[in-house]
Amino acid sequence: MARTARYQQLGELSPTTTQLWLVLHGYGQLAEYFIRHFAPLHAADPAGTVIVAPEGLSRFYLSGTSGRVGASWMTRADRLAEIDDQAAYLSTLLSHLRATCPPNVRLTVLAFSQGTATASRWLTQAATAWRPDLLVLWAGDFPADIDALAAQRLLKGLPVALVSGDRDEYVSPAQLLVQATTLSQLGARVSTHSFLGGHTLSADVLRQLHPTPLPKQQ
Repeated sequence: MARTARYQQLGELSPTTTQLWLVLHGYGQLAEYFIRHFAPLHAADPAGTVIVAPEGLSRFYLSGTSGRVGASWMTRADRLAEIDDQAAYLSTLLSHLRATCPPNVRLTVLAFSQGTATASRWLTQAATAWRPDLLVLWAGDFPADIDALAAQRLLKGLPVALVSGDRDEYVSPAQLLVQATTLSQLGARVSTHSFLGGHTLSADVLRQLHPTPLPKQQ
């Protein structure tokens, strides 16, 4: 059964697109606000970089029965079905986007907080067909319940950037290093990035993760 899903986009896909970023928000966030963190990346390379932020399929009031609304990727209720629904949604969206991209477009999947589990499970399912060029797990982790052989299929040789603030209340610097060791043992090419701050994104680290386009030859 088909259903309506929302996403936000910065930039237009075209033959000049060299980088496509798919960015997954955290718990209680909405794509329209989350994507604003990535506006400087698009502004630095407007012809080449496109940012797309899908939104979790479940929305709710953040407090009470009215007011601000947030979105969630999943809960424990009907968990396996929700995992499959999210994976199908993300695969359908990516297929739609890649149909208008050059075949050699560089794909970065960045997931924040709750989005890291969704991205990891989705990419593990898709790994037999394709993989991103870079996976960024920010203030979250690669779920321990993912089958080890399936994880190795995805992670072997894959560049994975792990990021958290030094005052993040959910992912401490020590936990980040444990995660780095685990993913390295599964075959990933892991880099770690830290910044001064809490459970949020960092503009400086985002710039580090965004390859600067080469100047045109005169």
